Amino acid sequence: MTILSSRRIVAGLVALAAGFAAPAFAAETAYPLTLENCGRSITIQKAPQRTVSIGQSSTEILYLLGLSDRVAGTALWVGPVLKGYEEVNATIDRLADNDPSFESVLSKKPDIVTVQFQWQVGPEGVVARPEQFEELGVPVYTSPADCVGKENSAASDGVRHQVFTMDLVYREIRDLAAIYDVQDRGEEVVADLKAREAAAREKIAAARGRISAVFWFSSAADADPYVAGRNGAPGYIMSALGIDNIIKTDDEWPTVGWETIAKANPTVIVAGAMERRRYPLDSLEAKRDFLKTDPVARLMPAVTAGHVFAMDAQAMNPTIRTIEGIETLAADIDAAGLSR
Repeated sequence: MTILSSRRIVAGLVALAAGFAAPAFAAETAYPLTLENCGRSITIQKAPQRTVSIGQSSTEILYLLGLSDRVAGTALWVGPVLKGYEEVNATIDRLADNDPSFESVLSKKPDIVTVQFQWQVGPEGVVARPEQFEELGVPVYTSPADCVGKENSAASDGVRHQVFTMDLVYREIRDLAAIYDVQDRGEEVVADLKAREAAAREKIAAARGRISAVFWFSSAADADPYVAGRNGAPGYIMSALGIDNIIKTDDEWPTVGWETIAKANPTVIVAGAMERRRYPLDSLEAKRDFLKTDPVARLMPAVTAGHVFAMDAQAMNPTIRTIEGIETLAADIDAAGLSR
């Protein structure tokens, strides 16, 4: 039994208990299919057979939809693939751990490119602009979570003018399901994620309003840490669990000094765990070492009490893993006795 299958059984039980209706069967896709996506209109002539997916979350959504055989190449990975998909993922060509070249993407002869972040493929994309692919007859689908209510630029991680919710991820799942004509599978995936979130919320419901947190993604050398603003995926995780985010800016990942963080005195520090190594404090081990030795951070009550919790960095991005982040943080808070 696959991970998704076992979770689907649990999701069905939770859904019934909560009075949710089972997803209805969806209509088949009528091609050509035209979608509005990140301010552009894209047209899909037929169900794609060769996909290049730039971004771990976009790739994992395709896997969950049962479309791994349609993925010709991937790029931009932060950490390990979803549990249960290790063997599938190992058979697919990884063009780059970070930024693939425009030429390497085209070498896979894709009939669609799916993109997680506009800074990869977007108006100022480091790989290309969508128009460069579309001139060659290759449509580009971008995750709505990276463009709806968000202003992206090449100089920063962007500013969110609207609060992120999982509805944007569900839109991506349903859009991709329609593009590949697997709508029923898409509804199953969405129902599973919703049921898991509901269960995690209930786990620490008694702690709502009593805990504050800071989410720490990484840090450049001798620089202030990148921490989560209030409108992104970490903000959604904290809101779902009734936790106060001490960072009040709309910036996606602002840099904030440890003196400021210490003054706000968060109950917990959530540290990103990743395989990426762009910055000196990407690794979880480096973060923990810093917190033990920095003259300011090591004195914070969250550090001295051991309330530093690890979270997969993918969960800190607006992805399907955000639900996993809610589950992980709820479990850690409960295990630390903070929910009682």
